[in-house]
Amino acid sequence: MNGMRLLVLGGTTFVGRWVVTAAVERGWHVTTFTRGRAGWAHPEARAVTGDRLRPAGLAPLAEGRWDVVVDTWAGAPRVVRDSARALAGCADRYVYVSSRAVYAPPTPAGLNEDWPTVEASADAEDVDYAPNKRGGELAVEEAFGDRAVLARAGLILGPHELPGQLPHWLLRAARGGEMLAPGPAGQPFRYVDVRDLVAWLLDAAERGVRGPVNLVNPEGHCTTRDLLESAVAVTGGLAEPVWVEPEAIEAAGIDRWAALPGWIPPGPALAGFIRTDVGRAMATGLRCRPVVETVADTWAWLTGSGEILAFPPGLDPDEERAVIDAWRRSAGAAL
Repeated sequence: MNGMRLLVLGGTTFVGRWVVTAAVERGWHVTTFTRGRAGWAHPEARAVTGDRLRPAGLAPLAEGRWDVVVDTWAGAPRVVRDSARALAGCADRYVYVSSRAVYAPPTPAGLNEDWPTVEASADAEDVDYAPNKRGGELAVEEAFGDRAVLARAGLILGPHELPGQLPHWLLRAARGGEMLAPGPAGQPFRYVDVRDLVAWLLDAAERGVRGPVNLVNPEGHCTTRDLLESAVAVTGGLAEPVWVEPEAIEAAGIDRWAALPGWIPPGPALAGFIRTDVGRAMATGLRCRPVVETVADTWAWLTGSGEILAFPPGLDPDEERAVIDAWRRSAGAAL
């Protein structure tokens, strides 16, 4: 089906930017709704300015008609509530980019869409990430019912990534030397390339997919070793990964979210995020490109301007050295 009418709430950064770009390439009629403050806008998308943080700010959308809405909001659920209510009568489907974080811990191996979710409310102000996303889901379901698609994505990587998870590893690899690599090396590294996620989102809108879907790569697609060795290779091969056991990393008190982004320590508490069931995603069209392509394209984006884009520093080099040395001493003592 060509010429679908798409409304993107946002559409200027990372996931939203790729949604706009991919939809335009498909020949869709794309409208973006933003506050007009971002520097990027697709020249072939119609831009509408308004502030969705205020219910009255949605007024510019009142006369529109769309086949599908895509929303990536991660803040206060009541913002999604107001948007979904305002659009329920003028849009056929609402695709909400959610997260696997909505599942109530501890998550079991084989985590699927039937697992219970965290407590949340569609009427809430900004709280924590997980109840924000779950509250957004509830808001979309209340307004759109079975016309809602809840895209429960995992770690999203690729060019134009703002959080900096993959850029962290690329920049660390480019620095060279011995690089702390969180073990086990063969553990599944579950993520989704932003372009593969977006292709699925648009396909789902066309095909009538309903309800929640876990969206990460299938098990066997990528390990932590695959990701880090790809990062070392594309940045020139200057770094040498040193695989450190999870117990040593946790004992050192390292903030894994900031210093080792994307790594999940093995164990029962987070087993579902390592062993996620993506049967429904694959059955509804998710296809994942090789990790080397995601890594290489992200590095090309980072270095494309001639200057490497800056991201917040990760693990302090002295701390990294200390953890590696301590791990080697403990490993030697155990022999």
